[in-house]
This record gives sequence, structure tokens and C-alpha cells, in this order.
Amino acid sequence: MQLPGLLGVLALLAARGPGDGVSAQDLRRVTEPQTPPTCVSLTPSGADDTAAIQAALDSCAGGGKGVALTRGDYNSGPLRIPSGAGLVVQRGATLKAIPDPRLYGPASCGTLAPHGDRCTPFILMSGVKGSGIYGGGTIDGQGHHKLVGSNMSWYDLTTHAGAGLCQNNPRLVQIRDSRDITVHNVTLLNSPYFHLVTYNTTGFTAWGVTVRAPADVGNTDAIDPTGSQNVTVAHCDISTGDDNVAISSLHSPARHISVLNNHFGHGNGMSIGSGTLYGVSDVLVSGLTLDGSVNGVHVKSDSLNGGLVENIVYQDICVRGAVKPIHLDMEYMNHTGSHTPHFRNISFNHMRVVTPGRFKFYGISASNQVQASLSDFHFTKGSIWLTSYANVTGTALKDATGSCGWAGNK
Repeated sequence: MQLPGLLGVLALLAARGPGDGVSAQDLRRVTEPQTPPTCVSLTPSGADDTAAIQAALDSCAGGGKGVALTRGDYNSGPLRIPSGAGLVVQRGATLKAIPDPRLYGPASCGTLAPHGDRCTPFILMSGVKGSGIYGGGTIDGQGHHKLVGSNMSWYDLTTHAGAGLCQNNPRLVQIRDSRDITVHNVTLLNSPYFHLVTYNTTGFTAWGVTVRAPADVGNTDAIDPTGSQNVTVAHCDISTGDDNVAISSLHSPARHISVLNNHFGHGNGMSIGSGTLYGVSDVLVSGLTLDGSVNGVHVKSDSLNGGLVENIVYQDICVRGAVKPIHLDMEYMNHTGSHTPHFRNISFNHMRVVTPGRFKFYGISASNQVQASLSDFHFTKGSIWLTSYANVTGTALKDATGSCGWAGNK
């Protein structure tokens, strides 16, 4: 539905109060994490530092202390962080993932194959508690570097994927089946695949994290809380070639998640989905600036991996330059199956969209509509509203002006 040019106001059914979904947030009381005391300090060797870093991490397990990588460049293969240990990449230090597919698992790693996701991640936390990554330094996945023994890079594989073939590239940081995990104040750079992913994890904080990847390389998601609970993503600065943050639930529920005071540059915006099989609920996105992302807010699913998405609150959001400032779609990619998605109680409060775009609310049928509400919502002239099987309530004013600022990591 396109707004009449003379009205400047979109009145969509009866207004509904913004107080719905007040439990939509991390249930923990989260403050800025502190870097743990040092257990072992390392200096770079100029060669392969994998064994030295891993031995230091293992020696610090369970003590609540960290392995400090001091200034310089460290070259490493895959690492595992044990329970109760931290990896502290200090300011001026760069931990580089050696671009040799043989280090990351089976022979299919570093190839195009009918099935993807066959590589060991660069940094793994699995079945651990109280572990993390800290410091002001950089972890570089070297996605653009040529692979050992090949004229292709990880990113070349991504670019050439398609026609039934998937790239087999490693994630940069993967957290699985864990509790009370922290990633604080590091830069994650050029991951070959997703940068930071949690699976079935309870208690996860990403605070002050900077993520950078090229705008034209897909599958470089920045932070993906997958099937995880009590999650906070705060004060992060993210520009990637895919989802800036994507919350999904393919294997377990995702709920009680706070995304607070972040800045997104290029990428595919603030996403939920596409896998929502076990439900995504009780999510608060507040204080978000999106400047140059393809999508602003994107909730996506379909009947292949659909489920219930409910009690989602977006507030204090500013969007500039997004093609689709809001895109709620229950038939994403037209994939079909037996798991019908449902989008309920999604609210947009105190939101400004300062450049024209397409607002899309797509449900499935008259009995399964997108249910959303608007309050203190402002957009610009030249925008287009497209709805299909959507019950959108509230008022939108066509009076947005100015730009979107961000206060940075404070």
C-alpha cells in the first residue's frame, strides 16, 4: 500500500499501546564486562603460534584468568578456549587465522560441495562455562587471503558458490552448549564465514565488539545468537556483507535477548530468522542506528523452518539509506515445508526513518497475518508501504528529517 501523498499520516486500524512485551529482554542484569587478570602472557614467534596459545589456554583453565596476547601479529590454526579461561587479545595485537584448509577439519573444507558447513571454527568454546574473549586487539579471519595450495581465497569460494554447491569455510568464533560467555571490546575482521555464533547457550554478552567484512561478500554474518537465551549484544559497531545481527532458533528456542545501543553500517540489518522452528520470543532492540544497511529491521521465515515469533519490541531506532527499513516476511525465499511461521506482537516504538524506502509486511493468509504495531513512528516522503495479510495498528507520520547519529562504544 502506497501512502497518499497529501495525507502524510498513515492511520492503521486502532492504536495499540506500546507496553506489550515488557519481558522482552535479557533477564540478567548486564553491565560492561571486565578483562580478567592475566594467567600467562605471550609474545608472537613470527611462525605458527597455535601450540603455544593452546597450551597457555589449557594451563589457565578453570581459574577465571586470561591468556594475554601482547602487541604483535600471531599466526594460528584452530583454538579451543576451555571453561573458566579467557583469551585476551591486547591492543596492538592481531590474532590471524592461517588460511590453510587442512587445519580446519575434513578434506571438504576449502572446497565447493553439495553440503556446506564442514569446517572446524577458528575459535571454539564448546560445553564450557565462564569463558570469553577480551582486549582491544583484532582477530582476523583472513577471508580475503589466498588459501595455502590454491589460487582461491575463502571469499572466492563464497563468491563462486551456487547452482547446488556450497562453500566450506570456517566460522571465526563459535560457541556451543555453553553458559556465561563474554566477548568484549575486540575487533573481528574478515571472517571466512559467520563471525560470532552461539548455539544453545545461556548467558552470552557481546559488548563493544567491532565487526568488519566487505559489503559484497555474503555469509559474513556478524553476531548470530542461535537457539540461545539471556543474551545481550551492546555497544557494537558492525558492517558486514550479510546480517549484522541475526537471531534464529533452528535447534532450540531463542528468547530473552537484548540488542542495545548498537551501530550498523553496511549489511542486511537487524534480523530475526530465517530459521524460527523452535520459536523466537521476548526480544528487545533499543537504541539502534542503521546507516547504509540493505534492510533495517528484517523478520524472515517460511514454512520450511518456520515457527512462532512473538513479543518483539523495537524502540529508539533510526534508519538511513535502507532499501527496506522494515521487512516482515512469512514467505521468505519461497521455501516450503510443514512448519508454518507466525509473527505476533511485534511493536515499533519511537522509530525514525530519514530516507525513503519500502516498508513490507507480508503474512500468509487471512487467518495467519503479520501482527505489528506502530507508536511515535516517523518516515519520509517518497516511501512505499506494501502489505499482504497484515494487521498493522497505530499511526505513522510522514515528517522524518535529519540524520542518524551514534555515540559510539560508551
